[in-house]
Amino acid sequence: MRSHLSAKHAKEVPTEKDAAQPAITNFTSRPRRCDDRRAAYGKRGTRLQGPGPYYNDQTIEKLYKDKAEDLRRSLSTISKVSITTDGWTALTTESYVTITCHYIDSEWEMKSAVLQTRATPERHTAENLAEGLRSATESWGILEKVTACVHDNASNVTLANNEYLDWDSSPCYAHTLQLAINDGFKLKPIHHIVAGASRLVSHFHHSTVATQALCQKQVDQTLPYHRLIQYCRTRWNSIYDMFDRLLEQRWAVAAVLSDRSVTTLSDARTLDLADDSWIVMEEMLPVLRSLKCATTALCGESGVSSSMIDPVTATLLTKHLPAAPEESKKVAEYKQTVSVSLKRRLKPDEVESAKKVPFIASFLDPRHKHLKFANDALRDAVKARVKELLSALL
Repeated sequence: MRSHLSAKHAKEVPTEKDAAQPAITNFTSRPRRCDDRRAAYGKRGTRLQGPGPYYNDQTIEKLYKDKAEDLRRSLSTISKVSITTDGWTALTTESYVTITCHYIDSEWEMKSAVLQTRATPERHTAENLAEGLRSATESWGILEKVTACVHDNASNVTLANNEYLDWDSSPCYAHTLQLAINDGFKLKPIHHIVAGASRLVSHFHHSTVATQALCQKQVDQTLPYHRLIQYCRTRWNSIYDMFDRLLEQRWAVAAVLSDRSVTTLSDARTLDLADDSWIVMEEMLPVLRSLKCATTALCGESGVSSSMIDPVTATLLTKHLPAAPEESKKVAEYKQTVSVSLKRRLKPDEVESAKKVPFIASFLDPRHKHLKFANDALRDAVKARVKELLSALL
């Protein structure tokens, strides 16, 4: 149209070019301006004011010093303390280590306090980790009071506690259990099912159309209005949550995948799980539920859980991990793999395990003092060990 007007009606067409639209950067680069009236209304509406440098430099520092002094006084009155340590990585890929102490005060109440969280740019060798633990406990005046350190199963921190420090090394049971469970998930058939389920959940998490269609199918089928759960690689129990939610919403998911106005045929063929996968997921729920309960029971912060380690392990190995006759071969292999891995890591049937702190704690715990989960050799070994400890005190 414009070319026709320029050719046939040149006199009527203006020769000036249209003004170019200003770039967005021209607007964003302008300094922000706010008159006094708007500023007053904004401050009055939000009632928020920045704390200022004095608050950060003085008030928070004073709060920290007061709390640290209170903790020092508490630690000076106790004779024994245990610590836990764990390394972690921030989103900025910076490495940190956190050290927490646990003790029983004069009122027989269990207390916990974070002693230190510090950056660890140095190499995480056993020597460096041991020096960090020694320095932290020494700065709080509890180096000679530490009886045990709970840590994960990494070889460097295990070596640091066993070879360089004068206290008992206690691997974290929850981490040990997680390693055994993950050994089962590494089985090729199980790994494929987990990957397929994760791919299916990811599709609904990244497609608003599919999510809206799923909500409608839930209404049509009177299913709970629940979102699908994606599993997290660092939390194995999220696989249980993912399986459980998928089985709950199975037919709503199937309805969305079969609706060609929502899901293309190629996507449906890629995403849909085979009937065998659904069966395996359903058969795995009971054992995963038991493993999740065991992990949750031993991860509490409000009580001591060491006396539950051996009873829980024995219950898992004798009641929940043996294969059932009606189960599929894949589930039976998963149970066997987890069971073998757990026995290899914890060695529950060896007499030496009865001389360790968790087994002694079970013997002293009124709930487990009869040691019904153990054989006669283990019972005799722990009784002999307790007599040795009592003789040393007299």
